[in-house]
Amino acid sequence: MMKSVQSTTRLVVAAFRALLVLTVVTGVLYPLAITGVAQGAFHDKANGSMIKVDGKEVGSELIGQTYNLPAKEGEDPKPDPRFFQGRPSNSGYDPLATGSSQLGTSDAKLVKMVGDAKKQVAAFNTVPGHYEVEQADVPKDAVTGSASAIDPHISKKYAEIQVERVAKHNGLTAAQVAKLVKDNTEGRTFGFLGEPHVNVLKLNIAVQKLAKG
Repeated sequence: MMKSVQSTTRLVVAAFRALLVLTVVTGVLYPLAITGVAQGAFHDKANGSMIKVDGKEVGSELIGQTYNLPAKEGEDPKPDPRFFQGRPSNSGYDPLATGSSQLGTSDAKLVKMVGDAKKQVAAFNTVPGHYEVEQADVPKDAVTGSASAIDPHISKKYAEIQVERVAKHNGLTAAQVAKLVKDNTEGRTFGFLGEPHVNVLKLNIAVQKLAKG
């Protein structure tokens, strides 16, 4: 009986020691080492790839955001015509609530939403008497959200149909803004994945910088 108790005690003590060692190694030392390497070798990425303008953080190049006019209480926010607009976001670009609407392509609700969105995008980017956007010219990413709901990029085509409107509301020429789109267009990932795309935040920063002269 005594030997059995002693054996059990040794096992419990050994297990407790192993628990303490593993807790220190995996719960303290390992996280500190990884954090140290990340901060030392990949400081920008480890801190969210934040972008600063005049020393002030204006957003992350990895997470999209809205570009709306100031809204009064009780009013729905409206897109600011001075800025390029990103993709619709089911979560409002909340990184803590990522995910799509989960509606299927044949869902009547989604079909109506896409149809209404096409009309709005076409009308918003039309410059009366000068430049008109047809609904057929509205690309898919202008009216549908990404799988994550926080995609910071838009297609080159979506950026291009916004050029005239952005130029008008910033006192710039369409040629100037079109050049900014071209300069900020990123190629396919690894050269063959996806399509050329534009980071909306970076593009808007370039527009504002040019507008201010």
